[in-house]
Amino acid sequence: MLNIAQRIDRLPTTPMLKKILFLTGIGWMFDAMDQGMVSGVMAAISKDWTLSTGQLGLLGSSGMLGMAVGAALSGMAADKWGRRMVVMFTLLIYGIASGLSGFAVNYPMLLILRFLTGFGLGGELPAASTLVSEYSPTKVRGRNVILLESFWAWGWIAAALVAYLLIPVYGWRIAFWIGAIPALFAAYLRKAVPESPRYLELVGKNQEADELVRIMEKQAGINYKLETNGIEMQKQIEKVSVSFLDLWSKKYIRSTVVLWFIWFGINFGYYGFVLWTPSLLLGKGFALVKSFEFTLIMCIAQLPGYFSAAYLVERVGRKMVLSVYFAGTAVAAWLFGHAGSTNEVLLFGSLLYFFSLGTWGCVYAYTPEVYPTVARASGSGWAAAFGRLGAFIAPFIVPVIYNYYGTQVGYTYVFIMLTAVFAIVSVVVAIFGKETMGKSLEEISEGAKPTE
Repeated sequence: MLNIAQRIDRLPTTPMLKKILFLTGIGWMFDAMDQGMVSGVMAAISKDWTLSTGQLGLLGSSGMLGMAVGAALSGMAADKWGRRMVVMFTLLIYGIASGLSGFAVNYPMLLILRFLTGFGLGGELPAASTLVSEYSPTKVRGRNVILLESFWAWGWIAAALVAYLLIPVYGWRIAFWIGAIPALFAAYLRKAVPESPRYLELVGKNQEADELVRIMEKQAGINYKLETNGIEMQKQIEKVSVSFLDLWSKKYIRSTVVLWFIWFGINFGYYGFVLWTPSLLLGKGFALVKSFEFTLIMCIAQLPGYFSAAYLVERVGRKMVLSVYFAGTAVAAWLFGHAGSTNEVLLFGSLLYFFSLGTWGCVYAYTPEVYPTVARASGSGWAAAFGRLGAFIAPFIVPVIYNYYGTQVGYTYVFIMLTAVFAIVSVVVAIFGKETMGKSLEEISEGAKPTE
């Protein structure tokens, strides 16, 4: 008799899977909008409230700290109470906190609300990627998670338009009110997105898991006749959650170390350049309006980065795509740091966004694949949480290097540092990473040695 996982893995892409991917992706897009609007919002807040550079930096970092805490706690919560519940709950927190931020009357109030917004945002991403990964058959699992991540590009594009068109006219509060939409969207998601069948089977809710898979089988034209004497239907593993220390046990330590290295490197490198690109371009002599236009163009370059990674990840493997795209990001960062003309800024900046966001997509696809169902969300959440520390640190280090060496030379040295970070992670993945392409989640989890 086929179990739930085997039945999912033999399915084609069904309408139900497409619906889950799309609706989860919309939530992902709202998350990206929040991140993308931060730089424009903070500049406007600084002007209204006369904030110091330190206060402004703390405001940006409070969101990142919230993301770290949210990712760690929500991952464990998703393994204990379910992926769907955590996605809904964190979207609700994010939406409400963002909406209230638009009514903030002073700096301390906004600081707390930005932490809560980050908590919800950081908590949703690991649970959402885990949900899509567990719903996807083996042959399209990596592609689907990268397509989920591609909604990030649309969120950044929308954020660039809000920053460019609305904030100058209506002020910074409008951005936070727009960010409240996910709270309403979460209520709809609660009815429209079902729980992961793999998780339901894990916790003994076999009938619910069977009903969900039957819907997809019916959509695919597969007639599965369940034959059981009742024993198999009650089969479940003894432990339905893992602790933080379990992730460092002999069984998981290789996956945990590699993932934490990947997540810290990509967060440090990505947020090291993305939050400072408009300011760095200004230092190079470009007008503010031009810098926003450049950023928008470079954000559009994210889309082919995602789609190319989604295509390659199911053909050459996660390990190869991760290593090559990290290396491509390193080369692009070096070239962008040495750009001397408008055309070079646009070309090398587009390459930087192309490779870095293709890398992000593959990271999200790879992360939930290296842990079993019992530890999948926890492992993903803690890796994301550690990575957010890189996102927290980078915005402080970049201006120190930039100011120390001056606007012209400092610009180049910032990107030399980021080049080194991306290059080191590329090498680590190539040497120590596992290949998960073509393996069922259960096959990888049970210790089958993946093809290196």
